[in-house]
Amino acid sequence: MARLLLRGLLALLLLAALWVGVRAWQKRPVDVEVMQAGYAPLVRSLRFSARVEALSRVDVGSTVTGRVERVAATQGLWVRKDDLLVELESQELRAALAQAQASRLQAQARLAGLRSTGRGAVQASLQQAQAAARAAQAELDRVTQLVAQNFLSASRLDDTRRARDVAQAQLEAARSQVQAVAESGTEVMQAQAQLQLADAGIAAANARLAQTRLRAPADAQVLARLVEPGQIVQPGRALLTLALKGPTQLTAQVDERFLDQLALEQTAAVVADAYPGRRFVARVLSIAPAVDAQRGAIEVKFALVGETPAFLREDMTLSIEVETGSRARALVLPIAALTIGPDPTRATLRVVQDGRIEERDVRLGLRTMGAAEVRTGLADGEEVVLRPALPSGTRVRSRVVEVSLDAAGTGAGGDGGAAQLTNMMGR
Repeated sequence: MARLLLRGLLALLLLAALWVGVRAWQKRPVDVEVMQAGYAPLVRSLRFSARVEALSRVDVGSTVTGRVERVAATQGLWVRKDDLLVELESQELRAALAQAQASRLQAQARLAGLRSTGRGAVQASLQQAQAAARAAQAELDRVTQLVAQNFLSASRLDDTRRARDVAQAQLEAARSQVQAVAESGTEVMQAQAQLQLADAGIAAANARLAQTRLRAPADAQVLARLVEPGQIVQPGRALLTLALKGPTQLTAQVDERFLDQLALEQTAAVVADAYPGRRFVARVLSIAPAVDAQRGAIEVKFALVGETPAFLREDMTLSIEVETGSRARALVLPIAALTIGPDPTRATLRVVQDGRIEERDVRLGLRTMGAAEVRTGLADGEEVVLRPALPSGTRVRSRVVEVSLDAAGTGAGGDGGAAQLTNMMGR
């Protein structure tokens, strides 16, 4: 019996020791990696791809159907305004122009004739008709007297009256001819209308002939030559592509998520993928008012600052970095150490206070993809848990991890993780 009691007591003592050990094990501090909050410079920037783009591109085409006789432009050639680019065959149109010019000479000669010899002839005819009318009237007066004295018969009076009427009609016709060849007369006006019609025909023939010569609309560079001599071309087909001379622009498609970070006149560092060692500067020139619904991106244009690099080519791929915000001295934490809710300006983090986890509400300032500025709620030197997974009140043993922030805004943690302070994106 005594043995049984002794064995029971030993078992109870063993269970009690085991329970005390488990409790001690549960209450031991948990190792956590922390960083000491400290001030450092913080730079936020956007990086994305862009392309070189001329101020304006023009597709040059023909407005008439014809065979190409000569192509004066070659790819890459710089041309000046009105330089000949492409010439079409034009023999038929030249003949039409010659015909219109002949019609003008004919109309001009007729008008000149009316104004010179024509007017002289009708003036002479008028004077002759006036003399004939006066003679007929005098003859009528004389015959009337003789008939009254019974020296002549009444039939002679009728003949003389008819002769007087004919002379009067001829006089009226002569006067009408004089009016017709006057400057405001019908014949002169008709001749002037014929001359104007001939002028219009010449202008139309010249216009059709000019359509066979394709000229540069402005100073430009030939980007593409899409036609060769002998080809039959039709309206609506592009024969050449020109980049009009003007300020070179850079065009980028930026994710709409970063729209709030962009502003006009922001400066940007630019490097061409083909010339990585030759950086230059640009500025934000314009931000499109609408978002591309297909890509969820917004078009941003940049203007070069200073002289345009000679190595830039149309459609060349570039990498652009725009500085969208900076702090010379900020209390910076990696995003991984924060729990950010619906309000992007507020977050929670966990600090080690007296050997235990303590949850803290903080207010954020400048944010990047990998880090954020803590404006309030945290003091310099406090230990911040890098991976806030433990609940509040947990006993912990801190292991401080050094986090360095370089000038480019990239943080590297001792655990091999990295807090990237630059927004990286490209479309």
